[in-house]
Amino acid sequence: MSVWPAWEVREHESVTSWFHVRLAFEDGAQVDVLAVACEADVSIEDVRAQPPLSLDDLAVLADWIEEPLFAAIGAPTAPSCAPEEASARRARLPWPSGIEGRWLVAEEYRAAQGDGVDPVLAVMCATGHSRRKSLRLIAGARDAGFLAPRHARR
Repeated sequence: MSVWPAWEVREHESVTSWFHVRLAFEDGAQVDVLAVACEADVSIEDVRAQPPLSLDDLAVLADWIEEPLFAAIGAPTAPSCAPEEASARRARLPWPSGIEGRWLVAEEYRAAQGDGVDPVLAVMCATGHSRRKSLRLIAGARDAGFLAPRHARR
């Protein structure tokens, strides 16, 4: 994790500072945050993540960046309720590889079709991967025979 100042605005007696925060995970996931500090308040202006964060991960984002951000600002950190829980979380839950992963992708795809929702989006939400990676996983499930072929072969 890295934190660096972006810019600062001074107006009368107050100072507003913007900071870039980057979280890089071992599995290649990355989260970029633009945070604003004004007096004793810190807020998040922008979040960009690859792959996209789930709502649960977005809820604990503040716990992930709290200590390094407050250290960069020079403010004491607030006591956290569960620091070991926040550090144990990842941006994306591990998705099984191989035949098991393909089977789970196929199950998710078929369930979404049955519910009448976008099956690719359902696979994206289940795996936490981008659309391109999810399409590759779906193609792998088709190749493994878990899903019907996309086009009839002649």
